[in-house]
Amino acid sequence: MATANVKIDVHHITRVEGHGNIVVDVKNGQLKQCDLEIPETPRFFEAMLRGRPYMESSHITSRICGICAIGHATASLRATEKALGVEPTEQTVLLRKLNFHGEMLDSHILHAYMLVAPDLLGAPSVVPLAKAAPEVVLRALRMKKLAGDLCAALCGRHTHPIAMTVGGFTHFPSRADLEGLRQRLIDTRPDVDATVELYQRLKLPAFERNTEFIALSKPDEYCYIDGVIKSTDGGTWPIEDYRQVTNETLVKHSSAKRCRNQRESYMVGALARFNVNFDQLHPKAKSAAAAINLRPKCVNPYMNTAAQVVEIVHCVEDAIRLCDVLLTRGVSWEEPVKPGRLSGEGTGACDVPRGTLFHNYVIQDGLVSGANCIIPTGQNLNNIEADMRALVPTLLDKRPEEITLSLEMLVRAYDPCISCSTHLLHVEYV
Repeated sequence: MATANVKIDVHHITRVEGHGNIVVDVKNGQLKQCDLEIPETPRFFEAMLRGRPYMESSHITSRICGICAIGHATASLRATEKALGVEPTEQTVLLRKLNFHGEMLDSHILHAYMLVAPDLLGAPSVVPLAKAAPEVVLRALRMKKLAGDLCAALCGRHTHPIAMTVGGFTHFPSRADLEGLRQRLIDTRPDVDATVELYQRLKLPAFERNTEFIALSKPDEYCYIDGVIKSTDGGTWPIEDYRQVTNETLVKHSSAKRCRNQRESYMVGALARFNVNFDQLHPKAKSAAAAINLRPKCVNPYMNTAAQVVEIVHCVEDAIRLCDVLLTRGVSWEEPVKPGRLSGEGTGACDVPRGTLFHNYVIQDGLVSGANCIIPTGQNLNNIEADMRALVPTLLDKRPEEITLSLEMLVRAYDPCISCSTHLLHVEYV
């Protein structure tokens, strides 16, 4: 028999980055309120950039996120490079792609093992899970250590990279560095296989809601940097038209903006990339998807974590390939490509762990005069709420604590970075 009245008020959702609240009110079996509140203070990073030299932009904006620091730095560098007419060398492009795999692995392993797995293994957090299943947590730590070391070898450190700059790098891995990383990536394959096997056994909730999925796309690779914006509903857009796709608006219960494209909401992230770019996945990643019973177009948001596991396989295998390419061609010292001009506007985009990230800069005489950053979690918030509103009516025969857990697990499935999503608001006093 359905529960007639349910009130849920979660302050704050655990095992996500930042502070978010879930508020649900069901009266006489009717859903009256279902909100994902974002109460955090806006971060003001766009305002911080104004008046700063363009060379500082990537270092400042990498501080937006301690998890996706390389993603923000890379999107920032691409925006600056486009604004100033800088075309990176082949070596720079290869090193950035390899670097990106390190961040993707680090973030996905953190989410799949330490934020989501406790729910699926009946543990309240990763701490008791480490006692109950130490081999699972130790595996995650081994893989995270490799991912962090990969980033450190290429850009000095993972969190807030120091060796990435406009037009190139200021530090280069040695041949021994690349050979060591390549061997460690090969040696981690058993841990990757065990990760796939773990998610074969774990049962993710069965919930589906059709929506629009958006990701960057290229015809010849599983795309993380540059490309075009592509939708499962049809249509592609150049990165420069990002505003036509994101269509940001404000809501009263959130300091983060909301986005919509061809529907009331859309989803970005690993599942979106999987649905948009499945054909470009590494063959081993496709086999992993089949093993987890993940096929495009998947419309179960809880399967975003499964898509992250598939991307772990892809990133490891493609990182090995990139190491081979770099070892064959050799890595040599090169000066960063210098700007062809000191004024212009550019938009950079990367598909970071949580989805498509946009940075847009206007630069005048070498100084940033305007900036806009659109964060993946901000793009997902409308879709999370739409999922919540569809999910709650299916749970009314359950106890309130079970409904609460299902909703928290739904939010966690998106792997939100809530602090990053908050935005500067323009207030007019009348």
